[in-house]
Amino acid sequence: MKKILMAVIFALLAIPANAQSPVPETNGAVATNSTQAAYRINAGDDIEVYVWGEERLQRRIRILPDGTFSFPLVGRVEAEGKLPYEIEAVVSKGLENQYRGQVPQVTVSVSSPSGMQFSVMGRVNSPGSFTPGRYVNLLEALSLAGGPSQFADLGGISIVRKTPTGLTTIRASLGGLFKRSGAASAVSKRAIPNIQSGDTVIVP
Repeated sequence: MKKILMAVIFALLAIPANAQSPVPETNGAVATNSTQAAYRINAGDDIEVYVWGEERLQRRIRILPDGTFSFPLVGRVEAEGKLPYEIEAVVSKGLENQYRGQVPQVTVSVSSPSGMQFSVMGRVNSPGSFTPGRYVNLLEALSLAGGPSQFADLGGISIVRKTPTGLTTIRASLGGLFKRSGAASAVSKRAIPNIQSGDTVIVP
């Protein structure tokens, strides 16, 4: 099973990113095509903030344990749970008094999602919580958890996700990817959900 899992992951990495966009079955959750675009900032993450044309306002910042960071001329910024473009708006608003005209463009990106953490439980070989320090999809999450166990139902995987309005469940099926024949070719035909911080993957 582990050998098949690794073969599928290698095949997945060889496919263009637009072929891996997740379209999971959800109960009201909205799926996105870009992990990073949908990534909400966590305590412990490293972000890069650039104010174009202002070298003094270009820096890499570690989000503090309380979910905030300090930025020159702006002060304390609440970052945890926000999307990068929301941080851009906060910084831009805080700089308005420093310019007579339009504030230079502000760009925020997550350089290292070190605060990203998720859990895998159920029929996997090494269940637990994981902090990969990078973006991962469902296949990679299962790999970090030691792969599915012998009697795992890969057609009924659930991803429990925290949202601003509560918990939602994303259904995922990876059963066809683990067949001994045709696994690699099946990757391009399957949507592989991306994992977000705080997710709990349940393998029945």
